[in-house]
Amino acid sequence: MHPQTQAIRLQRKRTNELEHSTPLFLTSSFVYESAENMAAAFTDDSLEVNIYSRFSNPTVDEFVGKVCAMEGAEDGVATGTGMAAIFSTFMTFLGQGDHIVSASAVFGSTHTIFTKYMPKWGISYSYFDMSKPETVEAMIQSNTKMLYVETPSNPGLDIIDLAFLGEICRKHGSLFVVDNCFATPAVQRPIEFGADLVIHSATKFMDGQGRVLGGVVVGREDLIHELYLMVRNTGPSMSPFNAWVLTKSLETLYLRMDKHAENALAVAKALESHPQLSFVKYPYLPSHPHYDIARKQMSNGGGILTFELKGGLDAGRSFLNALKMISMTNNLGDSRTIASHPASTTHSKLSSAEQLAVGITPGLVRVSVGLEYYQDIIDDIVQALG
Repeated sequence: MHPQTQAIRLQRKRTNELEHSTPLFLTSSFVYESAENMAAAFTDDSLEVNIYSRFSNPTVDEFVGKVCAMEGAEDGVATGTGMAAIFSTFMTFLGQGDHIVSASAVFGSTHTIFTKYMPKWGISYSYFDMSKPETVEAMIQSNTKMLYVETPSNPGLDIIDLAFLGEICRKHGSLFVVDNCFATPAVQRPIEFGADLVIHSATKFMDGQGRVLGGVVVGREDLIHELYLMVRNTGPSMSPFNAWVLTKSLETLYLRMDKHAENALAVAKALESHPQLSFVKYPYLPSHPHYDIARKQMSNGGGILTFELKGGLDAGRSFLNALKMISMTNNLGDSRTIASHPASTTHSKLSSAEQLAVGITPGLVRVSVGLEYYQDIIDDIVQALG
């Protein structure tokens, strides 16, 4: 079956109630038919038996199974948030004396993990410029255990050739980990280009309506088993209720991503020649510096665009204050269009130099284009610019 069909049709075995829609298993624990079965559940990790919802839960398992099918992955683990997925992945596969190579253009909280917390545990990092992929291989050291990248990046929408990075990782024996949150598996499947693990903040487009938090990591079965043990023992597990919301949301992900991309491209084209903007950046605009790579590995341009206001920081804030319909919040991937100002919010912990190094200029505005009628989105942006 096509992944789009699997996102709709894959669900756990029906209960005796013969429900059509997937049920919600809102329980903290599970019972056993005997004391011997209970003992076996704790002594034999190979048994597929539910013990406690921090370990496993049927609703969570269904959500993970769908994401695996959509990404073409062998197995997966769900977490309470996207950052829990990222942090758990780092802590599972990196230890004292290890080194990670990462794109410098990463989400602000990920940057904080690299710069504030990893040094405490003796883990070093090196940043590379996504516009200079030819510099990556020279950064690989004998202790480099992982290469990490977001593509498209948040918020600069930089794109990098995944197949090129995958070849480098195979050559040097490093894990290749891709944050696929902006694209989603409906638009891009990094495993096909050599990724070992793929991470999502399910809070974003996977939910699609800004309702629940969640994260998920999928990839090679042997790696996922190690990650599962980490999550099981440290506790950043996904809520069954959130998993139930998310597994239903995945049924419409392909349709939604097509519409998000259609609207985003229309908005990008309408704004590209606006006199108050220095640039408009969107992966499927021919003016994007990595347009050819985006066309190669993405089925559309996704739902995010950015633009730079000529007036800088003050102009960015004034623009947000002038919006009438579009929401001013730091989430993204919602059915409602959202605008944010990264320099003063999500990436405000970075110095001015660090912001510029990852493409965050003072007047940069990130727009998560929603599912409204496209002209209403354009009209609100244009009036706010005026």
